[in-house]
Amino acid sequence: MTPFLTRALPLALALFAAGCAQTLPVEAGTETGTVPGGPTTQPEAAGLPPVVQAGAPCVGGKSTPAPTEAGAVADGPYDCKGVALLAHVPLSAMGAPRSGNDIWGWTDPTTNHEYALVGLSDGTFFVDVTNPTAPVLLGKLPTATVATVWRDIKVYHDHAFIVSEARDHGMQVFDLAHLRGLTADPDRRFTADARYTGVTNVHNLVINEATGFAYAVGATSRGADLPASCSAPGFHAINIQDPVHPTFAACFSDVDKDASPVTAPGYTHDGQCIVYDGPDADYTGREICVGANEDVMTFFDVTDKAHVRTISQAAYPNDAYTHQAWFTEDRHYLVGNDELDEQNGLVPFQRSMVFDVSDLDNPEFVFNYDSGLTTIDHNLYIRDGLAYQSNYESGLRIVDTRTIAQGRMEEVAFFDTYPQSTTAQFNGQWSNYPYFRSGIVIANDINNGLFILQPDVLRVSRETGAAAGGR
Repeated sequence: MTPFLTRALPLALALFAAGCAQTLPVEAGTETGTVPGGPTTQPEAAGLPPVVQAGAPCVGGKSTPAPTEAGAVADGPYDCKGVALLAHVPLSAMGAPRSGNDIWGWTDPTTNHEYALVGLSDGTFFVDVTNPTAPVLLGKLPTATVATVWRDIKVYHDHAFIVSEARDHGMQVFDLAHLRGLTADPDRRFTADARYTGVTNVHNLVINEATGFAYAVGATSRGADLPASCSAPGFHAINIQDPVHPTFAACFSDVDKDASPVTAPGYTHDGQCIVYDGPDADYTGREICVGANEDVMTFFDVTDKAHVRTISQAAYPNDAYTHQAWFTEDRHYLVGNDELDEQNGLVPFQRSMVFDVSDLDNPEFVFNYDSGLTTIDHNLYIRDGLAYQSNYESGLRIVDTRTIAQGRMEEVAFFDTYPQSTTAQFNGQWSNYPYFRSGIVIANDINNGLFILQPDVLRVSRETGAAAGGR
């Protein structure tokens, strides 16, 4: 497992290609030929019981769960600070896929139930985490084509949108209302309600919930009638305002400014798109996207999809692979990460790069947050002044950003979901979702599965001055 993942990422960086073929934008309910959303039972990994491991508080820097049943081997112990383990769902309980990857969350507006949407190598698994110490395993939406290390999930209007690096996968659309009222059945299999095939393999998916547009990034576009701009693996914009009838909107990239492409000219690895409400009055109310584009952060005005404009780029020292970034909530700063600088020996410890983006025409790198960790950083998200960082073999790190204007950030809590080792390798925690109103955080570990965590929000708030309210 470990050697495969270590080889897979660098190899994948050379495998992205952009091209055009015939387009068939949407296939409705075609995953297995069953009724869209309707479950079918396809048991796999027979003999592996769907055991949910019990949680444990963080005491003396360790979370040490007890065995869940007589003769069972206990989880952990896990290194921690200010974060309790509520429950752990190992990969074996989700059909024993090769690995886990992305994760996102959904709150049912009708029942207020909270759900984890867990990315796996062979599909997307759904878990009701409303009672976080007793999660309910609801079943899996299988991959559209074949298994792969990479999958990405986002939500808009109570529908999950799922992309993958799997060949010819496209974008699955799944109505999350199908989960409402279900009882536990980890062997249940769902089908997608629609599938957008204007893209084939996709690395990541960005959704702007305020505008109803999805952006497939690091994607191969498919369609003879697509514009030439779709030949670059940048942003492939899709109108999802009618979720089960997604339609092509535009393609754009920074191909004309990409001086040193790593994967392919104009490639975007990840991004964030917002309706801008920050300090730069020139862009108030405009739809702005930032792309992590391998060696720079690139900013776009995408308000008019027919006339997307590249605003600017922001570089930083010792770049190896610009991976992902997130705006602070006041839009004054951007916090980003580089996925290969640690392995390539360019920095002694894991870092987060901080950019002053108060003037979008002239963004500026201002400082590195040095974590002191000897692991690799991955996805990060910001809520209420705290950055929730998934850092592979060092797990979830919660970092106070409220002193960012003074040129510093500070780790205030953590939970290491990968106790096996602490090295600069591609094992451990892939991503997390910190936006539930309940305050729980869900995290997906490549090797160890789903973790349901409870940061000590009141203590963290007292230490940092950060608010503890909802998103």
